[in-house]
Amino acid sequence: MENYSRTKALFISVSVDCVILGFDGKSLKMLLMSRKGKEENSDYNDFKFPGSIIYANEDLDLAAERAVKEITGLKNIKLQQFKSFGSPDRTSNPRDTRWLENATRQKVGRIVTVGYITLIKMNQVVGTFSKEYDVKWFDVTDETVKLAFDHTLILSEALKEIRRQVTYNPVIIFDLLPKKFTARDLRMAYSTLFSKNYDVRNFYKKFIEGEKYIIALEEKERNVTHRAARYFRFDRKAYTKKHSVVR
Repeated sequence: MENYSRTKALFISVSVDCVILGFDGKSLKMLLMSRKGKEENSDYNDFKFPGSIIYANEDLDLAAERAVKEITGLKNIKLQQFKSFGSPDRTSNPRDTRWLENATRQKVGRIVTVGYITLIKMNQVVGTFSKEYDVKWFDVTDETVKLAFDHTLILSEALKEIRRQVTYNPVIIFDLLPKKFTARDLRMAYSTLFSKNYDVRNFYKKFIEGEKYIIALEEKERNVTHRAARYFRFDRKAYTKKHSVVR
């Protein structure tokens, strides 16, 4: 067993970081904030997930809700804890530590962060972002986006958790989709989340045909250059009834 020094007092701060994912019909998106500021004639040119150090009298869940509201302007979204990140290397870069101390206006030592995750319908949050922060959507697969701290790891773990949950509880995928959607929309949501191409016919048979909680509507797409597709809607009551456990 590795020996750890007990001679040094450990000064720990606790924070929350929130992975907010959306789907624009083509790709899975993540909502990030820019780390603005200049130091040593060099801009901070990376991004991070919305988050905050928690206050002394603040509950973790409330801290996550506050951080998301303050930074993004989004309210009343469903945030779920999924994992904590506490490596001592999280703040090993002095430049990161200085940025944190400037942002929080307090002394920062080692930071343990609690990760939160949520899926949201992008069409319902357009134009609602706070103007106090530089907040933008990015493709989760965009390799040109540099994430600060260990947020690449946080993203990786968040995607693993969402994929695990959708596999066992497919109702979650509908949190990404608008109220009415096409079969292609649903297939693309699965494809982007799992980084997998699905055969059109097989996907329809497996995920739509025979599923009584996916309701076909009379309405079809309008003003499209391709053959207009039928819209569907997700019936949460039907899904709950089908998957309820009789005790």
